[in-house]
Amino acid sequence: MSALLLAFDLDGTLLPDGGQRVPPATRAALRRLHALNIPVAIITGRDMPPDDVLDAAQPTAVATNNGGRILLGGTLHRETRFDPADLKAVLAHELDDARVMAFTADKVYVDIPPNTPVPQWLAYRPHAPLSEAPAQGVLKVGFYHPDIRGWRDALAESHPHLVMTGAQPPYTDFLTITPAGADKGAALLAIAQGLGIELADTMVFGDSDNDLAMLELAGVAVQVGHLPLLRPYAHEVLDGPETLGAYLEALAERLERDALSFQKVVF
Repeated sequence: MSALLLAFDLDGTLLPDGGQRVPPATRAALRRLHALNIPVAIITGRDMPPDDVLDAAQPTAVATNNGGRILLGGTLHRETRFDPADLKAVLAHELDDARVMAFTADKVYVDIPPNTPVPQWLAYRPHAPLSEAPAQGVLKVGFYHPDIRGWRDALAESHPHLVMTGAQPPYTDFLTITPAGADKGAALLAIAQGLGIELADTMVFGDSDNDLAMLELAGVAVQVGHLPLLRPYAHEVLDGPETLGAYLEALAERLERDALSFQKVVF
């Protein structure tokens, strides 16, 4: 199978968890694939990929906020926002000391405790108190709390149309909520259609529960790590981000051989 689209999750897949830089071996393999004109998509739960990822992957498509915002060729292709009533329900959590973040396309809304330094990840980004989050325009809400699973289950019962990931291994204390239709599977489908590529000709890499929807749709699903939840959907399994570079090098070598064989047949 010659993959016509490679789609990557970031944390735990293309990057070590919480990382900002693509490992050198993976970067070299991506450069080799780029020379073969293989399009790359980034599909991440983050609200923006690090600059080093954009430099290394040279992505044709970028989906952020778990698929809530999709760029094709640097142009906005689709944006899925919370209905105001749904957002109000999501923020009515009643979890003491929960850390809650609401994301729009250009700002993060989060409460920072008094006399606490601004976290490094937020320091250079536009941000404001959570109370100032707009009723319209929010793409994603994230929660950190040790008892977040109970809130997830209650919200899933009252608002089953919302997309919820986390609150289970490997992210037991973290929950992400996005509007209906904002998930990584929908993002993969929208990107493939936008590029004129069949889902059968996609190869997807992911490691956690929010990747399940796109692994399920992919022509080839590559699980990075060993989360049991994903194993039924994986065609291949890698040990972790540190093994991705070698896998992509082998893929590039195979595609180069295929291209050379095709040239010999044509000429």
